[in-house]
Formats: sequence, structure tokens, C-alpha cells
Amino acid sequence: MDNIVYRLGFGATRAQARQMVSHGHVSVNGGKMTIPSYTAKINDVVEVKDRSASRQLATRNLEYSTSRVVPEWLQLEKDAFRGTVMRVPTRDEIQPIADEQTIVEFYSR
Repeated sequence: MDNIVYRLGFGATRAQARQMVSHGHVSVNGGKMTIPSYTAKINDVVEVKDRSASRQLATRNLEYSTSRVVPEWLQLEKDAFRGTVMRVPTRDEIQPIADEQTIVEFYSR
């Protein structure tokens, strides 16, 4: 969930997106969501709660994240502070956190 909040631009950093979810600033399909590791499903609607503090934080982060492109597997409705998971991302669309080949070589010794 925290990655989706970050990718949509609601969080300035992954850590901030994680904290937004933990502190209850985000809802999924209209229900409360405080689990940053929650795995979203196709057609899940991720929304910033309709509280002034939540919306103010998301507005500021959306202004700063204009250079960040929302991935094709997500759909952002900026004015409604809402995003939808359109599909599961492909392997090519996920940013690797490490060089996979190096890991394979290390463990094959």
C-alpha cells in the first residue's frame, strides 16, 4: 500500500507514504487502512481521507511530485485525491532494488 501511495504522488518519499498509511490518512475502497504492507488488488480504490490535515499533506506532496510520472498500472484522479489499481504491474515496470544477476552469482558460489 505504501508503494502505491508513493507512486500516486500522495507521499513525497516512500517513508512518508508508509507513515501516511500507518497514521490513517489513506482509505482503500472506502474502508480504513493502516497496514502499509497491504497488497492491493485490481480495481482497488486508494483515497486520501476527507480530513483537512490529510488533504493538506497530499496537496503539498502532489505539487512537489509533478516530475514523477504515475505508472500505467495506476490511474490518478488528482482533484478527487483518488487512485485506482488498474492492473498488476509487469516485471519491466517494477524498479529493481538490486541487480538480480549479482545476487544469483553470489548465491551460486
